[in-house]
Amino acid sequence: MVFRIDARPNRIATWGLSWFLFAAGIALYLNTARTRHIDNPEDKVAPSLAQMARGFADAVLKPDDDAAADPENTNPSLVTRVFHSMLWTDTVASAKRFAWAMLLLVPAVVLGLHMGLFPVIGTFFLRFILFFDKIIALSVLPILFIAFGIDELSKIMLIVIGVTPTIILDTFNLTKSVPPEQIVKGFTLGARDFGVAYRIVLKQILPRVINSIRLNLKPVMLFLFAGEMIASQNGLAFRIALLRRNMAMNVIIPYVMWVALLLFLVDLSMRVINRRLHPWFRET
Repeated sequence: MVFRIDARPNRIATWGLSWFLFAAGIALYLNTARTRHIDNPEDKVAPSLAQMARGFADAVLKPDDDAAADPENTNPSLVTRVFHSMLWTDTVASAKRFAWAMLLLVPAVVLGLHMGLFPVIGTFFLRFILFFDKIIALSVLPILFIAFGIDELSKIMLIVIGVTPTIILDTFNLTKSVPPEQIVKGFTLGARDFGVAYRIVLKQILPRVINSIRLNLKPVMLFLFAGEMIASQNGLAFRIALLRRNMAMNVIIPYVMWVALLLFLVDLSMRVINRRLHPWFRET
């Protein structure tokens, strides 16, 4: 029954199957934590749910160093404590770098589109992009720090170098996959070169381009975390690296889950936007 192509689980079975691995993973962790704490009550490797809840509450309510040093925050309200908390400060810092990197991927899409449609542009850029794509982004991190310093620009450039070639080549290949008959039909109906590029080709490949960017969210965060862990004064990865020194797993694990939740919400938002803009597109 499981290995039949025409098998369709009912609503209850679908709900149970989709959450089974989550429940199994949580149960396995709880059992491991209980066993380790029986052997060693001071164990820090596998904190209990209560310990993680306290650690996460401290991260949400505990101010960062700058807010803690502010003499005006003698008796802050709950909202003020949250917006000056360690977690909020780190999230905002990482979110700004992430947003700038995502915005810089837009020119990569435009370049890939032009490379696929205009032969001269494709000939000029393609060989270089293919070679540049083979450079390991983390290997140029020292060069970026020397060239741009250890401020924000070097971290953003690391993300761009790591992900941009993939987006360019994917957009290029998607552009090449558009049937040439449609391009000829556009010219027949009076469209000009850029009209064909942006009103015919781009509209067809855009949902798959958005999907490609969505599937590259994890590499984006990987390069962001690499830059923050090596040289940064704030950010989610900076805080995880800092907490690692004290083996504060009760805060590290909630931080990791928080990052996963944020990425999931970004992914979900991109899927919803893609579905609203292109209701005919059915890939997931």
